[in-house]
Amino acid sequence: MPSSLARLYVGPLQHLAPPAIAPMTHEGMPAHELLDPARLAALLERFGAQYDHGDRRAVASLWSKWHFSVLAAHGLAANLLLERDLPLSLDALHLQQSAEGQTTGLVLRHAGRPLAAFDPSARFTTLLDGHLAPLIEALAAVSGASPKVFWSNAGNYVEYFAGALAEHPMAGPDAGEPAKALMTRRTLPDGRRNPLYHPVRYVENDNGTPRRVRRLCCIRYLIDELGVCGNCPLDCPNRSRAAKTR
Repeated sequence: MPSSLARLYVGPLQHLAPPAIAPMTHEGMPAHELLDPARLAALLERFGAQYDHGDRRAVASLWSKWHFSVLAAHGLAANLLLERDLPLSLDALHLQQSAEGQTTGLVLRHAGRPLAAFDPSARFTTLLDGHLAPLIEALAAVSGASPKVFWSNAGNYVEYFAGALAEHPMAGPDAGEPAKALMTRRTLPDGRRNPLYHPVRYVENDNGTPRRVRRLCCIRYLIDELGVCGNCPLDCPNRSRAAKTR
C-alpha cells in the first residue's frame, strides 16, 4: 500500500481498511459486472436474502447505500485531502464483498493520479460519470426504483464525508468545500441537471439543535422490519409524508 493513501486512514476514517492496490488483480468482483442486468439481479437477490427477499426496490436501495458509503469515503478522502483522482471508474475497479454481496472495500489498479482540474464539478468527473451515473442507471433498470433514490443515497454520503473529512488530521482549511460547492450547483457545466444538488438539509429540533434530514427517502421502509432511517424526511415533523413521496 503506497504510504500516500495509507496515511489517510486515521481520525474519521480509522474504521476503514485502506483500498488494496493490485495492477493485475483477480481479487474481488470486477465492478463493470454491475452493469450486466443478470449479474446485478443475482447480486441483489443474494443481498436481499437477509431481508426475506423483500421489496426489490428497497433491497437495491439498501445495497447501494453500503456501496456508495465505501465509494464516497475512499474517493473523497483522496480527492479532498491528497488532491488525487482514484481509478474509480467501473471498468478500472474491483470490489471486495461480504458473503451477502455487500461492498466492503475496493481493489484499485493504482493509487490515483494528481487531479487534472480543480473546479468543483470537474474534479469529481471520475466518480460521477465513470461510476455513479452508469451504475445508478443499471440499478434503476433492474430494481424498478427511481434513479433519484440512488442519487439521493450517493449524495447523502458525499455530503456526510465532505463534512467528516474536515475533522481529519490532514485536512487544511475548508477541506470539504469543493464537494460542498458541487452540491450547491443546480446544473453541471455541460447544462445537465446536477443529480447531487442539495441531497441533505438541516432543520432545527424543538430544543434548538440541528437535525440532519435527507432530501429524499431511501425507501427502506418498504421492508417492514426496518422502518425509516434516522435521517428520513418522512419522519421529519416539518414536512408531510405526501410532500416527500412525490
